[in-house]
Amino acid sequence: MNIAWKEMKKSKAKFMILGSIIFLVSLLTFMISGLANGLSQESAGLIKDLPAGHFYMTKEANQEYSMSRIDSGIQNQILSKQKDATAFSIQMGFLNDRDGKQQSVAFVTATKSKQFINVEKGEIVLDKSMEDNGIKIGDALTNNQFKGKVIVKGFVKHSKYSHASVAYISMEDYKEIYGTDEMQLIFIPEGGTVPTFSGMESFSNHQFLNTISSYKSEQMSLNMIIWFLVVISGMLFAIFFYMMNVQKIGLYGILKAIGVKTSSLFKIMWTQMVFITVIALSIAIFLSQIFTRVAPTGMPFSLTTETTVQLSIVFLMIGFIGATLSGLQIKSVQPLQAIQQGEV
Repeated sequence: MNIAWKEMKKSKAKFMILGSIIFLVSLLTFMISGLANGLSQESAGLIKDLPAGHFYMTKEANQEYSMSRIDSGIQNQILSKQKDATAFSIQMGFLNDRDGKQQSVAFVTATKSKQFINVEKGEIVLDKSMEDNGIKIGDALTNNQFKGKVIVKGFVKHSKYSHASVAYISMEDYKEIYGTDEMQLIFIPEGGTVPTFSGMESFSNHQFLNTISSYKSEQMSLNMIIWFLVVISGMLFAIFFYMMNVQKIGLYGILKAIGVKTSSLFKIMWTQMVFITVIALSIAIFLSQIFTRVAPTGMPFSLTTETTVQLSIVFLMIGFIGATLSGLQIKSVQPLQAIQQGEV
C-alpha cells in the first residue's frame, strides 16, 4: 500500500493525466446516459410509467400497434375475465388552442382503470408541458376532425409519447375524431401466470417498447455510444498500466528478489486504479448532478441515482479488468532477468 502511494506522489503528472482522461470520459458517459433517459421519457414516458404487466395486440398487426384493431366482443370478454385489465389506443394528432395555433399531441383514450386518466365526454387532460405553451385549465380546444370543443380539466406530469404531449380524451370523442371505437391494445398488470388469448400476441413492458421503432432506434444509438465510451475507459487503463509496468520491470525484479509476492504487486496496481477511478467518478458525478438541476426546462435530460450507481460500478469493473490484463506480464517476471534488462 505504501509503495502505491509513494509511486503516485513521485509520478503525479502521469496519474493526473490518466485521472483527467477518465474524468472526461465518465462525465461524457453520464451526460449521454442522462440524455438517453430523458429522450426515452419523451419518446415513451406514457408506457414506461405503467406498472409491470403485459400488452396485447392482434397478431395480424405484425407487432405494429397502430395497425392493431381489437374486436369489441373479444375486448369485452378479456376485460370481464381480467379484473384490472384496460383497453386503450394511442393516435398522433393535433389540437387548436384559443389563438388558433396547432399543438402536436398524442391522443390517448382508455376504458376506465387505475392505469390511465379517466375523462368524461367533452373533457381533456394534458401533459403539464402544454401549460408552458400557454394553455390553461378551462381553455376550450378544437380539432379539425371534431365538431365540438374539449375543455381542459387538468394537467399531469411526465406524460409524453413520441416526443409529443399526451392528451387524454374520452372514448366518445376519440370515436368522433378517428371514426372507430375499436381499441388498439389491452394492458393487464402483472399477477401470476400470463394469460393467453386466441388471435392475440403478448408483450412484456420491455418487449412492447422495442416494437416502437422510433424508441428502439433512438435508444440503440445512444446506448451504443455509452458502451463504446465504457470500453474506451477500460482500454485506457490497460494501455496506461501496461506502459507503466514495462518501465518498472527492473523494479518488479528487485521486489520479487527480496520476497515480495506477485499478488502484492497486483494489489499496488489495483490500489492506484481504484484511487484514480473513485476521484474521477466523484467529480464527474458531482458535475453531472449539478447539470441535472440547472439544465433548461425543455431539455430531455434525466440522470437517476440508480443509473449513476450502475455506471459507476461498471467503470470500476472495467478499470479493474483493464489494469489486471495489463499486469499479467508481472506474473512472468524473473527477478534476475528483469534486473539485468530493466531500469529502476
